Amino acid sequence: MSLRDRKRARTRQALVEAATELFRRQGYDRTTVADIAAAAEIGTRTFFSYFASKEELLFPESDTRVEAVITAIDSRTPGEGPAEVLLRALSAVPDTGDDLVGPLAALRLELIRTVPAVRGRALQIQLDAQQEIARRLAEAFPDQLDPVRAAALTGAFAGAVTGALQVLLEDPEHLATPADLHAAVRAATDTALAPWLRPGA
Repeated sequence: MSLRDRKRARTRQALVEAATELFRRQGYDRTTVADIAAAAEIGTRTFFSYFASKEELLFPESDTRVEAVITAIDSRTPGEGPAEVLLRALSAVPDTGDDLVGPLAALRLELIRTVPAVRGRALQIQLDAQQEIARRLAEAFPDQLDPVRAAALTGAFAGAVTGALQVLLEDPEHLATPADLHAAVRAATDTALAPWLRPGA
């Protein structure tokens, strides 16, 4: 990464951390974009070059996960079926980080339940991601998947991840590390995608 890219990454992370703390301390509705920008020591106008709204701060890695799946589809091998590609993409997501486990993840789950704007954004992000992944799968595996089957497979995959996270984040204390959560999510997706896996995969 260039110096400019590293600086942008640090500022972006500072915004996410500031928003997480402010949302927890004073509540989502009472926290403004100006509050978050001030806590991250940037101007309000600069905030919008990083995030379109304060809801977006709760989903900082959503694009990264979609890109990981698309990369896995594009780099598929002749021996891989669509389910194997999706599971490989999940394994490519790092075990470290705060997006799927930790304060941000727990806070996001709470706000999805209690704040309609956050819930709506979460559903829109998931829907957009599923549509894009399903389209790419149908294009990559035309002999195995029509658009409906691609959508069904993608829905099973996304549903397993989402469902597992909802259960696990209810009681995060029994998960010792992010790696534990990752392993639990992998077990859920293995179960959901089992009917789609090739024999011996």
